[in-house]
Amino acid sequence: MALPIVHHPDYDAKFAVNHRFPMGKYSALMQTLRRRGLANEATLVTSAPAPATWLRLAHDANYVDQVLRCEVPKQVEREIGFAISERVSLRARLAAAGTTIAADIALANGIACNAAGGSHHAQRAHGAGFCTFNDVGVAASVLLASGRANNILVVDLDVHQGDGTAEIFADEPRVFTFSLHAEKNYPARKVPSRYDYALPDAVRDAAYLECLDDALGRMAEALTPDIVFYNAGVDPHENDRLGRLSLTSEGIRERDRRVIAHFRARSIPLVGVVGGGYAHDVGELAERHASLFEAAAAHA
Repeated sequence: MALPIVHHPDYDAKFAVNHRFPMGKYSALMQTLRRRGLANEATLVTSAPAPATWLRLAHDANYVDQVLRCEVPKQVEREIGFAISERVSLRARLAAAGTTIAADIALANGIACNAAGGSHHAQRAHGAGFCTFNDVGVAASVLLASGRANNILVVDLDVHQGDGTAEIFADEPRVFTFSLHAEKNYPARKVPSRYDYALPDAVRDAAYLECLDDALGRMAEALTPDIVFYNAGVDPHENDRLGRLSLTSEGIRERDRRVIAHFRARSIPLVGVVGGGYAHDVGELAERHASLFEAAAAHA
C-alpha cells in the first residue's frame, strides 16, 4: 500500500521569502514528494478546515474565536511570530484537521503523514513560537473525545522542547508526552513533559541516536499506546538556523527510520507530522523534511 499523505495547497500561507518562518517549505516539500514518487493522486488526501468544536477540545474557546475572527491581540501575535490574517487562520485550521485526518487513516491502515503540522508551542490559551493551533493537541483530543483512542503517545523530536503539547495534556493521563530536544534552545521556560530528554549543544549523530534508542526502550517497557504522533522536526540538523544540535542529513534519516520501525514492528499506528526546520533555502529544507515520508513509506 502507498503511504497516505494529507495535504492542502493552503498549508503554504505565502509569506514573504525573507520572513523568519520559511513558509515556502510546504510547497517545496510537495514538489519534492511528487518528484520522488511519494505524492500522487493515489496517495494524497485533501485536508479541510478543522471545525471550531475540534479546536476547542485543545484550546480555550476565547482564543479559538480570536483566531477564527482574525482578532488575536497584538501581544499574542508577537509571541507567535506573525500576524493572524485570514490566510494564516485558514492554514492553522487546515493543518489541525490534517493531523486529525491522518490519525484516522493511521488507526485504520497503520501509518499516515500530514505534510504540515507539529505546531507544538501553541498552548491551550494562546499560540507561540510560529504555532497558532497545536495540531497534535487537537487530533489527540478528538480521538480521546470520540473514544477512538484511550492511550496516546507523542514522540516529539523537534529540536525545541514541546512545551505547548505538554501544557495541554498536563492533567490528561491518557496522553504521554515525550520530548527529546536541545536543553538551551527555545522555549526559555520549559513546560515539563511526562518524559523530557534534554541534550547539550552540538550533539552529533551517534550520541543522539544512542539517547533516542535509550528513550524508546524505556517507553516500550512502560507503554503500549493505541497510536503514536511523531513530530519529525528537522531542526536538529547541523545547518539549521534555529537549532543547537549537529545531526547530519543521514543522521536525520536514520532517526526517522528507527522511530517508525520501532513502533510499526509492534503494530502500533503512527502519524508523522513535519515539525520545525529553518533554512533560507527552502528546497534544501524540503529535502530534509522528505526523510519522514520516505521512512514512513517503507512501512505503508
